[in-house]
Amino acid sequence: VEDFTPVPYKAPSPPKPEKTFPPYTGFGSEEDSLCSCMGLLPKPPQKDFKKFMEKDRSGKESNILRFLAKLVTDSPIDKDRKFIISYFLSDDTISVFEHIQRNTGILGGKFLERGRIKKPGQELFKSKPSEYFKAQDLFVGARVCFHGHNFLVVDADEYTFNYMEKHANEFSVADIGVILTKLKDIAEPRSREIRQVFAATDPEYTKVIEYDPFRNLIVSITDGAFSEHEILTVGRYYGVRDEYKMDLHFLLAVAHEQLKKNSFENFEQLSAVLMYNDREKCGVLPHDMCRTICKSFKLPLADDDLQALLTMFEDDHKQVDYKKFVNGLNWRENRIPAFQTIKVPLKNEDDRGRQPPSLPVKGIKYLPFLDDLFGKEE
Repeated sequence: VEDFTPVPYKAPSPPKPEKTFPPYTGFGSEEDSLCSCMGLLPKPPQKDFKKFMEKDRSGKESNILRFLAKLVTDSPIDKDRKFIISYFLSDDTISVFEHIQRNTGILGGKFLERGRIKKPGQELFKSKPSEYFKAQDLFVGARVCFHGHNFLVVDADEYTFNYMEKHANEFSVADIGVILTKLKDIAEPRSREIRQVFAATDPEYTKVIEYDPFRNLIVSITDGAFSEHEILTVGRYYGVRDEYKMDLHFLLAVAHEQLKKNSFENFEQLSAVLMYNDREKCGVLPHDMCRTICKSFKLPLADDDLQALLTMFEDDHKQVDYKKFVNGLNWRENRIPAFQTIKVPLKNEDDRGRQPPSLPVKGIKYLPFLDDLFGKEE
């Protein structure tokens, strides 16, 4: 016998029938109706509990993206109405509040109850679940339709910009690498012309131009291919920000208040861990290492306040004097008198209802922008 080819002795199993679901009837939610078709004993739809715990409010981290929007309409009454769109990252729900404006005849307040919003143009009675608005669908310049109302997103708060830039892998409109690559593909054939246009905008060669001329140049170069949020991201990345000198006593007073409220007194242990990580026993540690150690101790301070404090105790080589840092935080031994005023340059102090400027920069450093875009000019 030379042929050892196996011979099938069992009949092939029949293909499994594809499970089909009946279309949505309109009663209850789509998810609840779908779960009732999964088995004889209906179960409630499962929520993403892990996402809820990760993206729930924690201290000053609200995990809520807020945008300023206006209605897309030709009505002279409705076109000046302003709305605050809040997107809750913990459960992908959206709420809309209308900004109160005096002498308009419109009361303002709650405009849309918090909940998930379906994207328009979908069939109602279908078997597949509907698509809902996600965080990536909201950015400056986006047009969205909520239950028949067309909105144009015109601005966002500072927390939203910072969150989207920190999570740039999730938001392409806030990813400076993706934006520069996209812009380079469009503008590289005209690199010399673009350099000349930027130079003509800065006749005194200050190496800085204002944001509005910079935006107009980007719009003319891209011919409207970039969203407003992408241009804002470039402006924020290369912008010259309004910096003010923060008072060390003010920062320590704020830190002491937070440490007292949370009864934090593990200063000796914190100092011992910092000293243990100082292998060379030089009395200084890198900024990021000190921040990581403080986070491991669950220091009850906001991340921005912690980084500002660490910066105050840095030397010229960005090394933190951790002994002075811990002594400054020790509210038991080094008490600081309560502060009376906050020295922060506030704009429009008489009108708290107005939105703060979304781009706190004086100008744009266009030379580093051109070098990153086209390479350094010889």
